[in-house]
Amino acid sequence: MTMISKRPVSSPRQLTRVGDRLSFVYLERCVVHRDANALTAEDAEGVRHIPSATIGTLLLGPGTRITHQAMAVLGESGAVVVWVGENGVRFYAGGRALSRSSALVEAQALAWANQRARLDVARAMYRLRFPDEDPAGCTRRQLLGREGDRVKRCYAEQAARTGVTWRGRRFTPGDFDSGDAPNQAVTAAAQCMYGIAQTVVAALGCSPGLGFVHSGHELSFVLDVADFYKTDIGIPVAFEVAAQGPEDIGSRTRRALRDRINSAGLLDRCVRDIQGLLAPTGVDLPDDADHVALLSDRGAEVAAGRNYGDHGDSRGGTSAQEVGMQDALARDGVIW
Repeated sequence: MTMISKRPVSSPRQLTRVGDRLSFVYLERCVVHRDANALTAEDAEGVRHIPSATIGTLLLGPGTRITHQAMAVLGESGAVVVWVGENGVRFYAGGRALSRSSALVEAQALAWANQRARLDVARAMYRLRFPDEDPAGCTRRQLLGREGDRVKRCYAEQAARTGVTWRGRRFTPGDFDSGDAPNQAVTAAAQCMYGIAQTVVAALGCSPGLGFVHSGHELSFVLDVADFYKTDIGIPVAFEVAAQGPEDIGSRTRRALRDRINSAGLLDRCVRDIQGLLAPTGVDLPDDADHVALLSDRGAEVAAGRNYGDHGDSRGGTSAQEVGMQDALARDGVIW
């Protein structure tokens, strides 16, 4: 069993806060079951108990089996479950988002829907990748040109550093074997980064299709996020592996990148980067409890669970019993 991206112990009061539960627990080759309100992970070494309230996102790797009762306690505690490849480098399937708040995805949609704001986020993404440059005032075409130049320069620098012969980026989508060894390594590294990015995007509840640089694909935002770490993690690792020889280069690249992702704490970094991009001006991201409201005129919110018809409680009066019922429904994620 392996556990990655652990976080400091929190008090029982803090365990309900999503902000304190952005932790990723990875399990592989074990049976996951439930014991009271804890998960148990059993393998050849024995049984390990994991308090469900401490889990932000549970990553189920190869050889993992999970029981219905284990999934039930994870659902009750609001944890995310994602089925992944070895150490999270492939995304296969995922459940609900970690946060019950829609604030982050609404911030994403708001920035995406406005052409000027979308360009501002694209510039911020470039600045995140290349902090030594200021892309302020750049058009989209200029950003793409600058990015292309920086990536080409990265390929040349890594080839010189590792002694690998590089003839340019050449690959055929869907045909991994068509490229030479360094191109195969770069392709394998890119696939790993897509898996990591999709896991974090799913955990945060963002929309994978609303991209700011990429467009038109169901994973456009995932592709955006994966590119954050192309030149400082993905490409360097790919060239290091290619320098060791062409044998079994795809799986060796995945293993090497897995280790680098672990040592660099990339999952937590990815969470911070996405939140910083989509909520850079202190957008409120409530995570203490459910927040269910109804939209009124001019973007104003009014309380949910109340009838606003002419013959209903349109003046806003609500009995204590109704308040209690609304709170209970909100806790269960249902408003009738």
